[in-house]
Amino acid sequence: MKKDTNQQLMTNWRWWMVVLLFVATTVNYMDRQVLSLTWKEFIAPEFHWTDSDYGTITAVFSLFYAFAMLFAGKFVDWMGTKKGYLWAIGIWSFGACAHAICGWATMHIEGYESIEAMKAVEAGTGAALAIASVSVWLFLAARGILALGEAGNFPAAIKTTAEYFPKKDRAFATSIFNAGASVGALVAPATIPPLAAWLGWEMAFIIIGALGFLWMAFWVFMYDKPQNSKHVNEAELAYIRQDEDEQVVTDEAAEEKSSIPFLKCFTYRQTWSFIVGKFFTDGVWWFYLFWAPAYFQDQFGYKASSGTGMMLIITLYAIVTVISIFGGYLPKLFVEQKGMHPYKGRMLAMLIFAFFPLFALFAQPMGQYSAWWPAIIIGLAGAGHQAWSANLFSTVGDMFPKSAIATITGIGGMAGGISSFLINKGAGVLFTYSENAGAAFTFLGFEGKEAGYMIVFCFCAVAYILAWTIMKALVPEYKKIG
Repeated sequence: MKKDTNQQLMTNWRWWMVVLLFVATTVNYMDRQVLSLTWKEFIAPEFHWTDSDYGTITAVFSLFYAFAMLFAGKFVDWMGTKKGYLWAIGIWSFGACAHAICGWATMHIEGYESIEAMKAVEAGTGAALAIASVSVWLFLAARGILALGEAGNFPAAIKTTAEYFPKKDRAFATSIFNAGASVGALVAPATIPPLAAWLGWEMAFIIIGALGFLWMAFWVFMYDKPQNSKHVNEAELAYIRQDEDEQVVTDEAAEEKSSIPFLKCFTYRQTWSFIVGKFFTDGVWWFYLFWAPAYFQDQFGYKASSGTGMMLIITLYAIVTVISIFGGYLPKLFVEQKGMHPYKGRMLAMLIFAFFPLFALFAQPMGQYSAWWPAIIIGLAGAGHQAWSANLFSTVGDMFPKSAIATITGIGGMAGGISSFLINKGAGVLFTYSENAGAAFTFLGFEGKEAGYMIVFCFCAVAYILAWTIMKALVPEYKKIG
């Protein structure tokens, strides 16, 4: 009876933390999406970009992100969750807004009187190539600042989740805030192309980028560690610490002060398991994120600002959002109803969701009938990724002490950024080459650029099963570090 009373009196401040993490992740992905939703229709004509140019920008962004992730987690662990998150979102919001001056800067560097004058330069000439080169470098600088800040989002968010939730709830909480990636990608096509068409692509970067500064005010006043928060009562704190009932309370304080040396992190199989999971799968999600708008324009002629183009992207990410949240709830069901260990339940859930990306094999074939089929199919594959990702992040909290969670998350994020660099740069080069080659380039019955997309979809389909197999081989049974 006492337990029931405590549950009735328990505060639920931890869920407000999830709301903040969800909003931050939504803003994170909206900032990341502005370029992918504006480059093909608004930016490329001004700067004479090719698919390869865009592929270079997205790839180098991924490389910056990977490098920053290697240190972002350690930075958050050192700075603390509150200050670390503030620094991260402040830097990336500045970087997002900085994209807006790239056109103005290119115009002055190249000596043109107006953007229209740059746009009027004949494609393929030396002047056009110079405009493209300068603008690419300027966008890379802005993307580098964006990447530096965005690298801190997931290490800080995962650390917050580990602070505020017991193990059995972490995947569900993670799936909720991680759904911000899908919601950001869902809201973006409904807001960014209209903003770019109405106010110019520059204002789209500024308006979306400024949202992060607003979020910072809420974080300052709402976040504290649960044991220090005036909004968390004893009942909720006991619920949060239920995994630690067998420990002396002071152990937690000791754990917070202790830290695994950075290089020593690489000596654990558990670290490499997380690295493998991120390396094989993060690039797949980033490919969908960066190339889906261009795909629907290239293959079906629907621009991102058109009604059909927006609805295709919205449909895709609506499917991702709805299904992926259940992905975090599945391990909770396994633990509470099947009596599984949280890690075992998480790995089983990841195996189930590793089969969802296989739908990608049918995106290009079904696209011959309607553009809506690839939107639905890529949505299902993307939902599999997000459900997979929520559980993958939670494995870090399962196996590492809280003092190392952000560091390990950052190391895995680095691996994911490298894979994104490879797939985005490779896709850009492949699409430019296959488009130029035309009918001379074939794969599985497709020709030209369609064949290029089919090649990438095949990799996206099998990456998760391959990753799960290697992860299971590295860590066949649960073993906590420290």
